[in-house]
Amino acid sequence: MLTILGFAMIATFLVLIMMKKMSPIAALVLIPALFCVFVGKGAKLGDYVIDGVTSLAPTAAMLMFAIVYFGVMIDVGLFDPVVRGILKFAKADPMRIVVGTAILAAIVSLDGDGSTTFMITVSAMYPLYKRLKMSLVVMTGVAAMANGVMNTLPWGGPTARAATALKLDASDIFVPMIPALAVGLLGVFVLSYVLGMRERKRLGVLTLDQILVEEKVEETETVLVGAGGSGTGDSKAPVATGGSGSGTDAEAEDEAGDAERFQVLDPNRATLRPKLYWFNALLTLTLLTSMIMEWLPIPVLFLLGAALALTVNFPHIPDQKARLAAHADNVLNVSGMVFAAAVFTGVLQGTGMVDHMARWMVDVIPEGMGPHMALVTGVLSLPLTYFMSNDGFYFGVLPVLAEAGAAHGVTPLEMARASLVGQPLHMSSPLVPAVYVLVGMAKVEFGDHTRFVVKWAALTCLLILGAGILFGII
Repeated sequence: MLTILGFAMIATFLVLIMMKKMSPIAALVLIPALFCVFVGKGAKLGDYVIDGVTSLAPTAAMLMFAIVYFGVMIDVGLFDPVVRGILKFAKADPMRIVVGTAILAAIVSLDGDGSTTFMITVSAMYPLYKRLKMSLVVMTGVAAMANGVMNTLPWGGPTARAATALKLDASDIFVPMIPALAVGLLGVFVLSYVLGMRERKRLGVLTLDQILVEEKVEETETVLVGAGGSGTGDSKAPVATGGSGSGTDAEAEDEAGDAERFQVLDPNRATLRPKLYWFNALLTLTLLTSMIMEWLPIPVLFLLGAALALTVNFPHIPDQKARLAAHADNVLNVSGMVFAAAVFTGVLQGTGMVDHMARWMVDVIPEGMGPHMALVTGVLSLPLTYFMSNDGFYFGVLPVLAEAGAAHGVTPLEMARASLVGQPLHMSSPLVPAVYVLVGMAKVEFGDHTRFVVKWAALTCLLILGAGILFGII
């Protein structure tokens, strides 16, 4: 019964948000609460929620201060050269912009943190997509898939979890998987080319001069009120693709906020700190190095980094308050999503649904598939890492699968490598906090992102699995 209710809860959540019948935050809270009552454990709902919030609190703290940190870095102009470089490469060509999105996301993913990747990628690419009226779900989908492939880096999380769960060396798992992962990343680049060509066919190609002229016209027609973007003037900036504003006031606010974000390349904005550019670059490099080397917990690193960045770049308290206010919308949206997701994960784990679902998936594997358990594990990694956290899959399910594989001569290394296959799809799971950073900053509805990305991400996963089998890795 718990197995059925677990799958029903996840299906209900996905259907409601994809059909836009509920907001993600409301669905993440109300649906698990309702199913908790169905299970007969409504009295323990409070304990489950507190457990879930406790486990995700460090993640929420990390995201809050990471958004502030990278928001300040964007304000002071640290990423302006990156944006200009991409703009120069893209030349206002939708195909090049989509390919550039995939390349940028893959490069930034080297730091091993999805939230950081999405914040930098969206901040750099959002103005280009908006200005050309390109599909924002293409941006979020390509970024999520590129990050999903790169998330298999030993310091990214899944590989380390698999190594820990099966008592293996992470390098023994990852290094042989590099050819298959390279094929998967190449597949993402090819897909981005195809999607970019589709956007080019739909929109055509503008010249850079046309883009800059259009920006100047719109800037003179746009009225901005406040740093946070709450405009009430007669703005004529385009409305965000995938936005959900339902009235003129909401549209005006969206337009004003968008117009402010177009100023990323404005060489005269008041928040620029050109004299502190190398300090900010060194601070960011030190922060990312500290994350990779694990000198301190990531939430602590971003807390210290945000405090230092604000103090050095904006020494006056009113300026610091203005920067915090400018990024408060993103902070509240993302942290709210994380704590709402804590309710979902808390109920899934607390009621035992996730354990019953995992055991059922293992039990339905036919006996004759025993010698092919690595292939089975690779296929199962798609739905299981989408419907549960990486911790739940790697520490709860993988050891059971590995034990079954060992009985048929399948080595733990093969099982561990196969378990990494589902990561491109996992990065768009509603249980991954970073995905809310992605869709929140891109102003894309989570349901729209899900509908677009699932099929392409699953195809990327199967491409990695096929390459692994072909190369004899899995």
